[in-house]
Amino acid sequence: MGVQETSNLLLIDDKVSIKTKIAFGLSGASSSVMEGMVFGSITYFYNVKLLLDGGLIGIAWIIFGFWNALNDPILGIMQEKTQSKLGRRIPYIRYGSLFFGALFILSWIPLFGRSETALFINFILVLFLFDTIFTLVGLVNYSLPAEMAMTAKSRASISAYTTILGAIGVLISMVVPMILFTEGRDLPPSFYPTIIIIGLASTLIMFVSSFFLKENQYAQQEETLGFFESIKWCLKNKPFLINEVNFFFFQIAYTILTSAIFYYVDFVLELGGDQSFYPVIAVFITIFIAAGFISTKVEKWGLKKIYIGCLLFSGVMFFIAYFVGSYFIPGVIMMALIGFGIGGRMVTEGVIMADIIDFDETQTGKRRETTYAGVNALFIKPAISIGNWLYLKIFGIYGFNPESAVQGPDVKDGILLGFFLIPGIIMLISALAMKFYPLDGPEWKKKKIEMQLIHQQKEKDFLSILKKK
Repeated sequence: MGVQETSNLLLIDDKVSIKTKIAFGLSGASSSVMEGMVFGSITYFYNVKLLLDGGLIGIAWIIFGFWNALNDPILGIMQEKTQSKLGRRIPYIRYGSLFFGALFILSWIPLFGRSETALFINFILVLFLFDTIFTLVGLVNYSLPAEMAMTAKSRASISAYTTILGAIGVLISMVVPMILFTEGRDLPPSFYPTIIIIGLASTLIMFVSSFFLKENQYAQQEETLGFFESIKWCLKNKPFLINEVNFFFFQIAYTILTSAIFYYVDFVLELGGDQSFYPVIAVFITIFIAAGFISTKVEKWGLKKIYIGCLLFSGVMFFIAYFVGSYFIPGVIMMALIGFGIGGRMVTEGVIMADIIDFDETQTGKRRETTYAGVNALFIKPAISIGNWLYLKIFGIYGFNPESAVQGPDVKDGILLGFFLIPGIIMLISALAMKFYPLDGPEWKKKKIEMQLIHQQKEKDFLSILKKK
């Protein structure tokens, strides 16, 4: 093991094998493909392709928001209590992948017919059922890095792999629908075969990747907190609450970026076919660049500074894009710059949440990764619903008509407002919230060193118990 010097103390550099990083990244990428396609383009699919009224879709998202917020803490705490030979986390990825793929394919099939009522019911069921399986798997993907490593350097390295591979997954989830949905008003014959292939391939990758992952086995032996006590300790965690304010606003902006981009490309830039994914490619190329670059600067610049700087940068780029985004080349350039800021933020997001979970361990003495991932959803999941409702509301106010292939100037202004200006304002609010985040500096690094020694002792105790058995 290597070491890094921090405030005259030594923090063990707990390196994770490249094989494990790649497996974890591929698992997250497969999840991102399916989750990104459903939550990113299902609104456009039902609104523009199946012609379900935008107002009803917005209502469905708000209704779904209540369940979406509640199921995550319940499932997260349930996962903490899981005991199996495979561990607390891995079974949910390995066997959950089978249901994940099946529900992904079913999400695109209007089982109850094409009437307005039937589509509305179908849309709500898709959101409820698909999100439940995504939550079971996603909680693990979100929280496992905090178990894999302790240092910010190692966690950032894991995050770089997951961000780059995950971004490839998100890229696929946006490019494929962008091509399929912009080939005229009707769905092309290749649509459902493509959906089936993506569902099966993603399931297989997730299932195989689970055999290369690792988790802390000793944590499974610890006595867990009760449901309400778990929630109470999360809500007493000041760094967590501050971070959730930031998360809430960022998620609204990110939801608009990844969902409303179909409207921007189709009705403002008026691109179709292969040209339609140029703005998407621009975003994700810079996310890759940012992920590789920022992950190497975490130790030097500090998590908090990088995180706030990336949010501020993306916010300013959103503002500029509002004024120049109606033109193809400036629009693509601004999308690329927005992507760079978001890429840097994505690399540091998981590392900051891992620090918050570490802080919780200093208060409770327990590792509670999926509990925090679940309670995090109390704030984040409503933001997803609000983001989808918000841009649909703005587009509707400006007269958007999903049955029209060409929209008027007022509608285009509304799309630019909802897609660029509003997210820009929200991103700056998100950055402001993080100014008050306290887990930063020498004292926090010293505390992490103490925690690492505790983890080593817990692992020794666990191995001793195994030997006795």
